Amino acid sequence: MPKIKKKGQVGAAKNYITRTQAVKKLQLSLPDFRKLCIWKGIYPREPRNKKKVSKSATASTTFYYTKDIQYLLHEPLLQKFRDQKVLEKKISRALGRGDVSDAARFERHAARPEATGKPRYTLNHVIRERYPTFNDALRDLDDCLSMLFLFANLPSTSAVPAKMIARCERLCLEFQHYLIVSHSLRKSFLSIKGIYYQANIQGEDILWLVPYKFNQRIVGDVDFRIMGTFVEFYMTLLGFVNYRLYSSIGLKYPPKFDQLKDENGAELGAFSLEGVNMATQGETKAVTNGEEQQQGPDPKVQAEVDKIIKQLKEDESKSDETAEEDAEADDEEKPTDSIDKFEPVAPGGDVLPQPAYSSSDPSQLFANFTFYLSRETPRQPLEFILRAFGCKRIGWDSVLGEGAFTNDESDPSITHHIIDRPIVQAATNEDGDGEDNQTTQKVGPNQRYPGRIYVQPQWVWDCVNDEELKSPELYAPGAALPPHLSPFVKAAPGQYDPTLPLEAQQTEAEAIEADLEDAEKDDAEEGSDVENDMDVDEAEDDEEEEEGDEEEAEEAEEEDDVEEDEAESKTLQRQLELEAELQGKKVQNKKVDSKTKAKLEQRKALEKKAREEAEDLERAKGMLSKKKRKLFEQMQYTNNKKNAQDEKLRAKRRKLEKEKVQKA
Repeated sequence: MPKIKKKGQVGAAKNYITRTQAVKKLQLSLPDFRKLCIWKGIYPREPRNKKKVSKSATASTTFYYTKDIQYLLHEPLLQKFRDQKVLEKKISRALGRGDVSDAARFERHAARPEATGKPRYTLNHVIRERYPTFNDALRDLDDCLSMLFLFANLPSTSAVPAKMIARCERLCLEFQHYLIVSHSLRKSFLSIKGIYYQANIQGEDILWLVPYKFNQRIVGDVDFRIMGTFVEFYMTLLGFVNYRLYSSIGLKYPPKFDQLKDENGAELGAFSLEGVNMATQGETKAVTNGEEQQQGPDPKVQAEVDKIIKQLKEDESKSDETAEEDAEADDEEKPTDSIDKFEPVAPGGDVLPQPAYSSSDPSQLFANFTFYLSRETPRQPLEFILRAFGCKRIGWDSVLGEGAFTNDESDPSITHHIIDRPIVQAATNEDGDGEDNQTTQKVGPNQRYPGRIYVQPQWVWDCVNDEELKSPELYAPGAALPPHLSPFVKAAPGQYDPTLPLEAQQTEAEAIEADLEDAEKDDAEEGSDVENDMDVDEAEDDEEEEEGDEEEAEEAEEEDDVEEDEAESKTLQRQLELEAELQGKKVQNKKVDSKTKAKLEQRKALEKKAREEAEDLERAKGMLSKKKRKLFEQMQYTNNKKNAQDEKLRAKRRKLEKEKVQKA
């Protein structure tokens, strides 16, 4: 006889456990249980049938896998939480007895963990468990960086302590220094939410968001306890990642940190990087902001280098001898400096991309320039991006903090001046003659320095995203900037693309409608001019006007008789009559020219073609099954929605282009 299965011990009832049961099983408080689940990566699960799991389950009941909770039973952090709970109980009991001295003693001991052995926990083992390889940690770095950069910009409150903010800011600056030294930054985008950055680290693309440097307002509907738990985990993770990254490029971690410079707003300038020299077994060399200081050569290193050079010379001499012998044996092949080309063997084969010499290195885009940042520009993101792309000399006003290459705005070595102010006025002489800002030698307030390029901040971002230096004339102070497009979105075929001309994207129906609207506006303007002229003539001679009205009415009747077959002309005429009747004005005859008639006929043909296609589509849908027809309708709905959005964007662009032409 088979063993009888007891209810609630097999199947879904055994695989799932409620949160209340899990808390009781682990003997933890609910906040500690939340912390442990977040750190260990255990999340609630939704069973297929809650009633099979538990009859008393409601819509708000939270379930976990029983195996996950069983796994938590062996977690070392459990004992730390329990020790912390015991300490809190001792303090509360002492206060309950009225023994303040004992409570104070427990609290003093808790403040000195290194001397008293207070329960202290670390998340190092959790990081190693969740991320077995370094690439796993890099893949999960997006949320980590976004959260830490967010907390680095928050004001300190009771929920967000100042030590946490300072730790987040320091870790973020250390990560930025690695990106500067390794030139790993690839793209950046200015959005409403903040500034997006994308870096490529060991083949992994990492995208994170940095908020703008505004005063943040802490709201009460955000649970900072939960967010603080994530931040505590992410701080440990980024510390591990920074150590591994610094070690991979031969830098000592953590870098030296100058507290005084940081208090004066140096930020990136408060760190001095040190390179670990493997040949000297631990001796270091100082590196500041990616620039190696000039030092004398180490004799040990020099001896090793001389030895290697000597070996290379011997190998070269041997290779030269063998090369001469090969040349005598075979004179057909001669070495050249040209790059090999990969051509298809068979006709019609695949054409491979041909190699070419790299004319420019994107990581050294700003290496030859000296920048000066005006007070109104965002210094932190500009300094980070410019340094990450090779710039070594960046100056700014002393009000923005320490760490600048120069604080003198009139420094002659400055080549580019980033400014975000209105148009800079030219200097004027006593006679009233104005000079060009680029050539004038008398520089006053709100005026340009000669021989210097003035651009707006967007120029830096567009140069970085396009990997080339854009024309500074398009980004001059006060100029209408070109659209700042996201480099992370690639335009799909058929979608609206702001970089292409409007004529290449709009449909035939949209082009016809635009032409008809322009024609109607022109006719309306001509009609208003005629009405103004007639109002002036009315004051002079009323009798001639009455006779003219009778003649115009007769002409209108004759024209209506001639154009009875043209439906569009009648519609336009009727519309004009109604407008004139409402406004109390005389009816102006509308004459449709040949171009407008041709456009109207084209619109009619397009509408007829669209109706026929819709009818054919409906007949084809009738041949589909119900399931496929619903799927097809969903696809149609999505495509129509996208087409409507694209059409709206094209109409907006068309309107802006017309306004620009009118202003010009």
